[in-house]
Order: sequence, then structure tokens, then C-alpha cells
Amino acid sequence: MDHTSQGDALRERMRTAAFTVHIFTALGAGVALLAMLEAVREHWANMFAWLGIALIIDGIDGPLARRFDVVRLQPNWSGEVLDLVVDFVTYVFVPAYAITASGLLLPLAAPILGIGIVVSSALYFADRRMKADDNHFRGFPALWNAAAFYLFLLHLPPVLSTIVVAALIALTFAPFHVLHPLRVVRLRWLTLWLLGAWALLGAYTLANDFVVGAPITFGLCAIAVYIVGSDTVIRRMKAFRA
Repeated sequence: MDHTSQGDALRERMRTAAFTVHIFTALGAGVALLAMLEAVREHWANMFAWLGIALIIDGIDGPLARRFDVVRLQPNWSGEVLDLVVDFVTYVFVPAYAITASGLLLPLAAPILGIGIVVSSALYFADRRMKADDNHFRGFPALWNAAAFYLFLLHLPPVLSTIVVAALIALTFAPFHVLHPLRVVRLRWLTLWLLGAWALLGAYTLANDFVVGAPITFGLCAIAVYIVGSDTVIRRMKAFRA
């Protein structure tokens, strides 16, 4: 009986530990609320700082879920659905509000494009083909937190920012691949180094409320170009050699 009781207690502790991973993932939604509060106050750098914390949570919860065998120990709770719900709020909804309300876009176009962002992203999140077999994203992967960051960084004229946002909405369903920084195996060592550099440059940018020099801006933009365009370049090079 003692061994049975000890086994039951151990399984219960394992189930509890597994459920805490779900709680950790769900905390991302709470962080999104804090980001939204900062956005409403137009404290944009603070908003992006909270969204950065949400990114960290999103990067950690997957390995934790596998480490604690969450799928087996908590079968009644879908970590995949929970992750999508939180990701939609942090990657799409809060950034869409920031893009719409910040004055970066043409006034008449801003609410229309804001609706376009959330609608196209909702469809993208529901698309079972959103990832290719090699873990690249298909089309622009609704990374509106990153898109908003670059709009605030570059502070383009409203006409250009409006065109960029409209183009990204259209590219959501375009037949090209975008690198997943953590899951794509090819050149992962380079991707992780660039991701670390991006995090440092991004933190510096937020600490200075987007008032940074050309070298910082160039570095951030170069890393973005690599993430978005590296797969296309590599595929074209392979096709040319063939």
C-alpha cells in the first residue's frame, strides 16, 4: 500500500507540474493585457517590452511542455490551442491596435488595415498549412509584433507605412517561405546567433525609446531581411546550380 500511495503521489505531482506549464503559457495573455494598457497610454516602448516578455514565454513553454510530458499527463487541456490563443493576442491583436492607433498610417486607411490585420491573421492561424514540412512558415507568418516594431523604428511617411502594411496583409497568403528562427534546422547556428544579436539591439532600441543611430537600425533591418528572405535566396541558388 505504501508503494502504491507513493506512486499515486508521484503521478499527482507530475500532473501538477505539467499543468503549471499550461499556466505559464496562459501568463502570456496576462502580459498581453499589460502591453495593451501601455499601448492605450501610447507608451510604445513599454508596450514592446511587455511583448518581448511574451516572446520569451512563447519560446520557453514548448521545451517545458516536452520536458514535463504535458500532452500525456494533461490530455484534457490542449497546449496547442492555448498557445494559438495567446499567440494571437500577443503577435497580432495588441500590435494591430498599436499600428492602427499610433498615427503611423494614413488616417482613413488605418482602421481598414487594422481590420485586415486581425482578419487575415485569424485565417492564417486556422490554416493547417501554415508551416511547411521543413518548419518554414508559408507566407508572411502574422508576426505583426515584429512588423509594428519596425514601423516604429523606421517611422516612414504614413503613405509608405500604409503601403507596407497592406503588402504584408497580402503576403500572408503568398507562396513563399519565411524562416522559423527556432525550428528550422538549416543554418540554425547562424540563426540563433543573429536572434541573440537582434534581442540585444532590440532591447537597446526600446531603452532609448527608438532614438538610435543608423548602425543599430541597419543591424536590425539586416537581420529581418535574413529571416524573411534567406530561404528564397537559398532556393533560387540551388535552382540556378541545378
